Amino acid sequence: MKSHLLIIADGRSPTTRSWIDNTRTLGYDISLISTYPCEPPQGLCHFTILPLAFSRLSSGKPSDESKKAAKGHTKLLRNLARRFSSLTQRLRYYLGPLTISFKKKDFLTFLRTVQPDLVHALRIPFEGMLGAYTPSGIPFLAATWGNDLTLHANGSFLMRQYTRRCLFRANGLTADTHRDLALAQKWGLSPTAPTLMVPGSGGLNLDAIRSSHDFDPDPFCIPPKSFWVVNPRGLRPGSVHQDVFFAAIPKVLSQHPDTVFICPGLADIEQAKAWAAATGCEHRIFLLPNLPQPELWALFKRSQVFVSPSSHDGTPNSLLEAMACSCFPVVGNIDSMRPWVEDSKNGLLVNPLDAEALASAILTALDSPHLRRKAADYNLGTIKNQASQTATQPRINQFYSQFLR
Repeated sequence: MKSHLLIIADGRSPTTRSWIDNTRTLGYDISLISTYPCEPPQGLCHFTILPLAFSRLSSGKPSDESKKAAKGHTKLLRNLARRFSSLTQRLRYYLGPLTISFKKKDFLTFLRTVQPDLVHALRIPFEGMLGAYTPSGIPFLAATWGNDLTLHANGSFLMRQYTRRCLFRANGLTADTHRDLALAQKWGLSPTAPTLMVPGSGGLNLDAIRSSHDFDPDPFCIPPKSFWVVNPRGLRPGSVHQDVFFAAIPKVLSQHPDTVFICPGLADIEQAKAWAAATGCEHRIFLLPNLPQPELWALFKRSQVFVSPSSHDGTPNSLLEAMACSCFPVVGNIDSMRPWVEDSKNGLLVNPLDAEALASAILTALDSPHLRRKAADYNLGTIKNQASQTATQPRINQFYSQFLR
């Protein structure tokens, strides 16, 4: 008989869907509580949506059901939330945790209905905070995702309180960086709780990445005969410093005028449009919508340089995917990046708050085709050995088995 795993996560996310695919491949029955409106992934035993922390106002792609239900004022609030993203983040820190208790009854009712053997929340705010209500007879696992502990946990008194409560309840923890495994104990995780460091997606499907089609620049009017610099990190206030990225663009273009800067996930973001306009180089900047995963991989294969100017981060799946696609990484010099990127060997580490340093690193990468070629071979080997499904799935299965009778 298969073990039944209940996942609490953002069901829109490619990271969530990859984790679901990976665990289904291991033979688990999967149910999902999505904290954002979305269409259910295929192959689930049970599915429900429990919005947390005003997720209905998210600018992400809603489900068909939520589209029908959306009223004019909801659309207006979504537009305002997108326009004032930094303020929205602060409000979520102060008010978001208060929404958790209102969903306790619905969560426990769903739990009684599906009767899982194991509950796994794929990040702490706000999925793990809800999952902490899991009755003691069911093992509950938390996960850190990106900057749960280095940024979000300190966002407010309630964020600190609910983070501690989540980790105190957790029977185990998965994380995409060793840093978080150590930090979690300071936030309440038992020193004896089993832990696992693994990519947040559960591992990359290298066969799917290899088989992705060529990227077509024509629909976006991107000049094909240019150097392509890709930054797919979207708008993440307080952690990914996109203002620094845009400030670096004029210096790069002063020495490499044949470069274009491609930013998936920023097409409808007013702040990004303002940053692009301020550079005076809008004709070399392409703000794209969110791309389907195969198209994003194709973009990485076609691009020379991947940029992520983050000061708070886990291990971005986009970084691992770019490395698998031979796209040279230029990333923030922070703890979570150093295990994957060795400066001047397989990428470049920079101060993510220094536009001059970021521009210089991008120029170094563009001017060093030999370095990019050497890095490509090294990075592909690293991904195969540490982040591919072949490497990660046995470890995930072994980790889960510790909690199953």
